[in-house]
Amino acid sequence: MSTEQDQRVLLFAPIGRDGPASAELLRSARIDTQICSALTELVHELSAGVSVVVVAEEGLFARDTAPLTEWVERQPAWSDLPFIVLTSHRDQPAVVAWRRSLVRALRNVSLLERPIQPITLLSAVQSAMRARRRQYEIRALIHAREQAAQELERLVVERTRALAESNEHLRLEMAERARVEETLRQAQKIEAIGRLTGGVAHDFNNLLMVISGGLDMLDRQADPARRRRLMDGMIQAAQRGASLTRQLLAFSRRQELKPEPVDIARQIGGMRELLDRSLRGDVHVQFEFPEDLWPVEVDPGELELVVLNLAVNARDAMPTGGTIVVHGENLPNWRDDEVAGDYVRLSVIDSGTGMTEEVRARVFEPFFTTKDIGKGSGLGLAQVYGFAKQSRGSVCIESELGRGSAISLYLPRSEHAASGVQPHLLDLQRPRSRLHDEGRVLLVEDDDEVAALVSEMLRQLGYDVTRASSAAAALGALADGRPVDLVFSDVMMPGGMNGVELAREIQRRRVDMPILLTSGYSGAAVHAAREAGVRILSKPYRIDELAAAIDAAKMESEWSRARSS
Repeated sequence: MSTEQDQRVLLFAPIGRDGPASAELLRSARIDTQICSALTELVHELSAGVSVVVVAEEGLFARDTAPLTEWVERQPAWSDLPFIVLTSHRDQPAVVAWRRSLVRALRNVSLLERPIQPITLLSAVQSAMRARRRQYEIRALIHAREQAAQELERLVVERTRALAESNEHLRLEMAERARVEETLRQAQKIEAIGRLTGGVAHDFNNLLMVISGGLDMLDRQADPARRRRLMDGMIQAAQRGASLTRQLLAFSRRQELKPEPVDIARQIGGMRELLDRSLRGDVHVQFEFPEDLWPVEVDPGELELVVLNLAVNARDAMPTGGTIVVHGENLPNWRDDEVAGDYVRLSVIDSGTGMTEEVRARVFEPFFTTKDIGKGSGLGLAQVYGFAKQSRGSVCIESELGRGSAISLYLPRSEHAASGVQPHLLDLQRPRSRLHDEGRVLLVEDDDEVAALVSEMLRQLGYDVTRASSAAAALGALADGRPVDLVFSDVMMPGGMNGVELAREIQRRRVDMPILLTSGYSGAAVHAAREAGVRILSKPYRIDELAAAIDAAKMESEWSRARSS
């Protein structure tokens, strides 16, 4: 609120009778009026509080008004002090220009030209006082707001201190909960690792039993038919071991994938013969692919393995037979909790026994299976899950007990058209004829037993084999001028130089030399080999897979020579 000082009218008219006459008029209207005899006195009284200033222009003309204009400039934001200036009839250019500059300097100015009617002056002063009172009300509101802000700040400080104490208690509770949860997670990890290693040990012990027992019995059998059955059993056991390893790598997302644009309808459609071999006669497969189905960016061979796994699971879920539907559809701008964008949904649907909620929650766990002992490894759906994740997609299951299941893969759309030539898993199983004198291979392998087996495989394919047990020995064999058409090396070797480093050194010395690497665990090795531009073959492999990999490495080397020439 304003004080009595704030309601004053200051009057500065040092020349003539304007000052006393105006003061008498205002006082008669009960307006507190104070006459200032000098400009310095006026500026001093302004700081004590004032409502309106009435000045005669001749009192300011040709004087130093800087102290007055500086006070006007220093007013707080809420203040705009009103000035009433009594002017004369003088209209010389110099006077008019000075008057305009005065109005600009004082800002809130009303000009009254003399002679002035008393009522006009009184009305102007009262109007200016009302405007000034509103300014004082604004000042009071600002002051109240500042006090409220200070009070709020005090409350905020108190609340912040209280919250800090509460947060400290909460932090301690969260730390304790995190410790308990971490302990629980570690226990769950140990349990999962135990279940995983137990499953691996169980399955591989069975496979090793078949292989070691078969080898032991092989020398005791003279009957060729029995020897053939033993050999077939050992081959099947080795193939099951390779399949288990591939499924474990797929679940852990450490498997080497070679994504490329794939036409699902053509790729899966080419599996008809393979599915007919794998399913019973009372189980039929029906393909439902629209003509405009998008290509997807996946590894075609692993995609076929996934569909085969799902089809076999669907077959086992229909003990009395039925139909398996393999359905594809485009999902533009698809979005869920895991993926977003253009996807293709590939579903394998059966009308079998279905799953309970408990089973459905665990189907992607490795070695979890509802089948009888010996009927499944429990890695099929784990492989499906790993393949989907590694392919930048997802997988979901819809199932109802007694009404079948639908397992759907969400695969990313490819922006490129699929190749016209797409190999199938069935093609890899067909034997290939080889010519003799295929060339000379430098085999780099430190394990004597593996080297003996691979050497025999290479000789069976028509190659002349020279073996080196380390990278240094391989470089020495190349340096002595020995004729070599291809280098086939393991990745992990003793002696300080691995297979990838050996490949880089050979490329530096012999740009035209075809190189093929092999590894039993292709995590970091695959990335390093790709950076070096070298093909890698995953262990274990069959002789046909070895032949195909050698052909591909030789062809890539020929293409490289053609481009450089």
